[in-house]
This record gives sequence, structure tokens and C-alpha cells, in this order.
Amino acid sequence: MAPVWTDVRAVLPSTVCEFPLHFSEKIELSVLKVVELARDQLYSEADCPASAQRAQVIIDYSWEKLNTGTWRDVDKEWRRVYSYGCLFKVLSLCHGNPSQCNIQEAIKTCDMGLLMGAGIMDNILQRLVGVLRNQVKMKSPNKAEKSEEPCSKKMKVDCVSEPVINPAQAVPRIHCPSLERFRSDFLNPQKPVIIEGITDHWPAFTEHPWSIDYLRTIAGCRTVPIEVGSKYTDEGWSQKLITVNDFIDRYIIGTAEDGVGYLAQHQLFDQVPELKEDIRFPDYCCLGEGDEDDITINAWFGPGGTVSPLHQDPQQNFLAQVVGRKYIRLYSPDETKYLYPHQSQLLHNTSQVEVENPDLVMFPDFSKASYQECVLRPRDVLFIPQQHWHYVRSLELSFSVSFWWS
Repeated sequence: MAPVWTDVRAVLPSTVCEFPLHFSEKIELSVLKVVELARDQLYSEADCPASAQRAQVIIDYSWEKLNTGTWRDVDKEWRRVYSYGCLFKVLSLCHGNPSQCNIQEAIKTCDMGLLMGAGIMDNILQRLVGVLRNQVKMKSPNKAEKSEEPCSKKMKVDCVSEPVINPAQAVPRIHCPSLERFRSDFLNPQKPVIIEGITDHWPAFTEHPWSIDYLRTIAGCRTVPIEVGSKYTDEGWSQKLITVNDFIDRYIIGTAEDGVGYLAQHQLFDQVPELKEDIRFPDYCCLGEGDEDDITINAWFGPGGTVSPLHQDPQQNFLAQVVGRKYIRLYSPDETKYLYPHQSQLLHNTSQVEVENPDLVMFPDFSKASYQECVLRPRDVLFIPQQHWHYVRSLELSFSVSFWWS
């Protein structure tokens, strides 16, 4: 028996009775029957793979359900069905002596289940990625080594001069304030502040310094959603699914024909738990109303020049800078009357003004708005109070982590 299939098969339950398939009445009986047949085939004879055709039927049918109406209205049961379809497809791809192409396709299928589906069988898709990623490591050359020279050249090109910060408008800095001081001086009055010294112990700075090479090593083969366009208000802005390696090759090292690409998503740390182990929740989050499970972690990775337009978020935010520098400008909610938010419901939390190149004929009151600004550097953590408007521009290759909490 091929080693890949041996390792994959070991992740599955030992018997068909231990393989759970429990769905609500929302799932049609005909669909449930196909799912049951795919499961039973795994145990009908020794080491029998799942049917690729049957797995694709499950994926295609549930995909239609996932794309009917808005995402928030999609029933979680259909997301679970989709995950089972992905599981059966992975098993069909890995049986026998799978090629590197099949293993890569199996990892992509796991990622699609993790991104679009729902958790099943004690996070089995994530566990399968762990098995399959080791196979890719063993058989694939270290792509990071090949890319080392062009990577360094690109970083030199991306690096721009640091904006001069007016001291009168600078966001204050403080070193490791106590919980009580942070609450009284910044959280309660909702004042931005840069906190220094609270990330020095992160493995992202010590044991596993984050870099392009490190990201390739632990996540290069993973499929992730990226944003294409310098900012999300651009007419040509779009999203696509590609591997982290392809993202780095096209948008970080190379110059992609379709413009600037940016990895901005909250699921990266769930997809790649090794990255999540390299960071820590800021202790100040304990001053919120929820626990760690209520904190949303977002990843922001991209080249210099990418911009987050002036916008506001409904939660408190700690923005931690890990790699590179960012220029950030902040406006209090009291300045909203000068900031010209979009009138549409979709972009009502985003200003129409280009912050660093404003059209003062179209938006004359923008010049009346007072603001604070800063350059965020590695190890800095910026507290952005909820509903505070903020504009962000990467000055060079940048990797940031934000913690949204209430």
C-alpha cells in the first residue's frame, strides 16, 4: 500500500459505524443517499477509495446551494454536505500512488472545504492537510531558496521614504501599560495609542521570524482568497483563490498583469494553525465583554503601495505590525461630518475621499477634519477604538495582524 494512502487512511475512523453522518431534514433524502453511498464504499472492501464521480456530484450540488442567495442565508447543513464532498474527493485523489499534482489538488480541495464548508469529524480536513503537506515537503524542492534573490530585489523597489509625522498630530506611544492604565487612559476615553513591548515574546519575532521564505515553508501550497486591486473601492477590485506560493510569485516578487494583490482574510490562522501559534492575544483584550473565542484575528499581507481607504469598523482593534512599515491616519467619529462617507449601504463605513490626495473642490470640508497619524513599525501595536476612522498605506512589503474585539 502506498505510504500516502496509509497515512490518509489512518485519519479516517476505523469502521463505518464510527463515521458519523447526521443531517437535519433540510438535506434532501436523495443527497443524503449519495453521501451515505460514498461513505459506505470506503469500508465495502479493503482500502477502497471513494468514488471521484460521486464526490464531485456532492460538491457540485451543495455548491449550488451555497451560491443561492446571500452567504449569511446559507444553511450550515449544506456547508457540511460540501465539506463531506471535499473529504470524499480528497480520498479519491490520494488512493494508490498519487502524483504531486494529485496531492496538490487534494490540499486545494481541503482548503476549499475549510473556506466554504463547515467543520466535520473533529476538523478532519485540517488534519488531512497536515498529512498531505508533509508529502509535498518531502518531494518538492525548496521554492523559497530559488526565489531568494528576486525577493530581495523586489523589497528594495517597494521600500519608500517614510512620511514625516507632525509631532502635534502624532499618535502617542506607551511601553507596556498596566491593564488599569490602558483602560483609564485609552479604552474608556476611546483614544488611539501605540503600545510598545507587548509582542517581543511572540514566536513570530523570536523562534520563527516571519518572512517570505517562512510563509512559503509552512503555507506555500495552501489555497487562500486574495484581493486584487490597490484598494477595495477601485472599480476593477476583485477577489480570487490562489496558492500562497502563486500569490508571492505574482504579486510580491513579480509584477502581475492584473495589478496589486493583497492577502486580507480572517481564516488564514484557522487554515494554517502554525501561523496562529506564532502570535499571542494582547492581554488588554481581557477588558472586553467576551472571551478569546469572540476575538476575530485578521491577516494582512501584501506589497508596498497597497491601501485601505479611510473607513471605520464596529469593534475595537489592536493592529500588530510584524513585517514592514505602514503609514496610518486616524479620525475620531466626531469628524464624520467632514469625511463624506459613501451613501450606499455597502460602503457606508468608507469615505469617498482619497486621504493623501483629496479633491477639495468635490469635498471641501475634508480639510477641516482633525486627525492623528503614525508610522507603524515591526513590534508596534496600534489600538484603534471602535468606529474610529482609519486610513492605511503599506510603505513596503508588510505583514500585519489585527485583533477585533468588543
